[in-house]
Amino acid sequence: MASSPSTDAASPAYQDGQHAMTTTPDAHAEQAGGLPQFDTSVWAGQIVYLLFLFVVLYLLIAKVFAPRLRKVMDERATTISSAVATARQVQAEAAEQAAVAKAEVEQARATSRATALAARTRVTDEANARAAAEEVIVNARIAEAESAIGKTRDAAMVHVGTIASDTVVSIVDRLTGKTPTDAEAAAAVTSASGGAA
Repeated sequence: MASSPSTDAASPAYQDGQHAMTTTPDAHAEQAGGLPQFDTSVWAGQIVYLLFLFVVLYLLIAKVFAPRLRKVMDERATTISSAVATARQVQAEAAEQAAVAKAEVEQARATSRATALAARTRVTDEANARAAAEEVIVNARIAEAESAIGKTRDAAMVHVGTIASDTVVSIVDRLTGKTPTDAEAAAAVTSASGGAA
């Protein structure tokens, strides 16, 4: 029990030192029970840094990133619109060329039909003219042949009378031994041909 007064005398100093040790900033933060960011005594510096970072990020976005992004978007929109316009123009030109080609094909068909019809008509006319010319030639040859046959027949008929008269003379001479005169033979032939007719 003798040592208790010294311990009691030393205990207030010890308690003050212990209290001083517990009032350090770290101990105070631990006693506050939270993160340092939630300490209101440092909020002013955090707000300044927040404002500084916000201004820097705003300036970077407004002056660097947004113009580049806008430029890329504008170029993309311009490229797309020009590509669409070019495609429409090419489509219109293709449609126009298709219409021209169709008209040319129709014209070529009409021309070929007209040419075929003209050729057919020309060939038909030439064939008809050739047939008419050949018919004229054939008719002329037939007329010549008929004329020659008529002449030959007439000549033969002239000689038939003489031959018949000579035949009558020779037959009568053989059968009767008398030779008839030419007038008698001609009269006999004429009466025989008249009776046969």
